[in-house]
Amino acid sequence: QEWKNTLATWDPQDFCNISKVVLPTDTYWSPSIFILERVNGQNSNLDYMSVMHNGSFNSAQPFQVTLTCSLVILKFPFDTQTCNLSIASFLFPAVTDLVMKTRRTPAEMMKDSQSYFLTDGEWKFTNLSIIEYIEELDNRDFSVVTYVISMQRRPTLYVLNLILPTCALYLLDMAVLFGPSSLKEKINFQIAIILGSSMLAVILNNILPTSSDKPPIIGTQ
Repeated sequence: QEWKNTLATWDPQDFCNISKVVLPTDTYWSPSIFILERVNGQNSNLDYMSVMHNGSFNSAQPFQVTLTCSLVILKFPFDTQTCNLSIASFLFPAVTDLVMKTRRTPAEMMKDSQSYFLTDGEWKFTNLSIIEYIEELDNRDFSVVTYVISMQRRPTLYVLNLILPTCALYLLDMAVLFGPSSLKEKINFQIAIILGSSMLAVILNNILPTSSDKPPIIGTQ
C-alpha cells in the first residue's frame, strides 16, 4: 500500500539528510482495507511502514489467504476457472475520503504473479486482469479494486486415472455384449463392469469440487 500524508513532511537537510524512516503501523493513520472473498487467512507480523520526507507512506504486509470462488466444472478436467480477489474499504467513501488505484499495469502484475507462482500442482496460472470501480452500499459510494485471476487445470492426472480406465471398461463391455459367450457369462461380466464403474464414480465424486451448479460431462455420461 502507498499513500501520502501532507502533514508528515520534513526537510532532510534539517535532520542530517535523513529522507526515510521506518515506524510502527499504529504511529500514523493507515487505510483499513480487506478482501471481500476472504474466508480464512494468516496475517504477517510485519507491523511497520516506511515514511519518506515528502509524506509518502509505504506499507507491505504479505499474508496467505483462502478465498471463496464459484467453479464451473462442466468441461472437467479440461476446464479453466476464473476467481476474483476484491480489495475494498467500506469505512471511507470514495468521493470524499479514499480512492483506491493500482500503481502497476495488468501486464506488470501478470509478470510478477508468474514469478511468484512457483508450485507445479494441479493448476496453471494463465491470466490476470484488474478492474477498478465504485461500489454503492447504503447510498454511499466506495472504491473497489478487483483482481480477476484465471487458472487452467492440468488434465494429465485425470486422463490417466479416470478417462482412460472408464473408456476401457465401456469398450470391454461392448465387446462382451456382442461376443459369443453364454448368457450367464455375459451377466456375470456385466455385473463386474457395473461394480468397476461404480468404484470410478465414487473416486470421481471424492475428487470433484462441490461448488458448481452443473455436474461435469464426464460425470453425466
